[in-house]
Amino acid sequence: MNSGRNGKRIRPRGQAHNAQAIQGTSASRRFSPRRAGLVLSVLALAGCSSIEAPVPKDPDALEDYKQANDRYEPLNRKVYNLTMKFDKWALRPVAKAYVWAVPHPVRNSLGNMITTMNEPSVFFNDVGAGRPRRAGDAFARWCINMSVGIGGLIDVAKMAGFPHHDNDAGLTMANWGVPSGPYLFLPMGPSSFRDGIGYGIDQGLSPWNYVPRGYGLISFNWAYNMMGVVHGRSEHLDDLDALQRDALDPYATIRSAYQQQRKAQAEAIKNDHRATVPLWYHVKNRQQG
Repeated sequence: MNSGRNGKRIRPRGQAHNAQAIQGTSASRRFSPRRAGLVLSVLALAGCSSIEAPVPKDPDALEDYKQANDRYEPLNRKVYNLTMKFDKWALRPVAKAYVWAVPHPVRNSLGNMITTMNEPSVFFNDVGAGRPRRAGDAFARWCINMSVGIGGLIDVAKMAGFPHHDNDAGLTMANWGVPSGPYLFLPMGPSSFRDGIGYGIDQGLSPWNYVPRGYGLISFNWAYNMMGVVHGRSEHLDDLDALQRDALDPYATIRSAYQQQRKAQAEAIKNDHRATVPLWYHVKNRQQG
């Protein structure tokens, strides 16, 4: 259960759909490198005691307070409300127009390209997490899709047995044992102290933030980032609409779903003890022997 505005217990509804909805809420986090300074500014603001929620004295309310891990809830709710207003009047209409104007096969190809172009960041984080098999899969995806997959437009790597997996610096630090710190709602969506810092690290790991001037590459980088924001939002139109309509407290529901999702993602990486060499390599060697 979650703690609402007045310390009342709020039970999240439809956690599977909520997890998809928070992906839509934070869909732009990987594709907006110019927001790193804004992240640091919000983190600095979070250090001000005047924006902290008072610690409840009632035992039940205190239990909910600790479980929510949201000591900066007053600030977070303000950022959430502003973000939702921007989404309602700007991002959502653009995403709906994108869905209307662009055929599904084309949108699917663009989504494949966006995912492929993020593989270098996934690769470096897999290495940092000490998961060479996952890093090898990410590297193989990058090489296959950027060549045979025509710059990532076709997910040939998935057909070849290398499905995409998520990783970022926040999850890498989680596997190092770095605590998440208090929950934060940043302009790009739900986060935490650890994930906010990890977001800045991920921008440093993305090769697209180092494109040289000339040949239209700067324009391509901006177009790629903006398309990533719109495409990510378009994939969760119905999910976020349903959450806003049905949840008793959408803010608390998003917070709970995000925290559970991040915990599950970190556990999946931690428990991935597959052999470094892919299974098909062992089978090939046995056949040759």
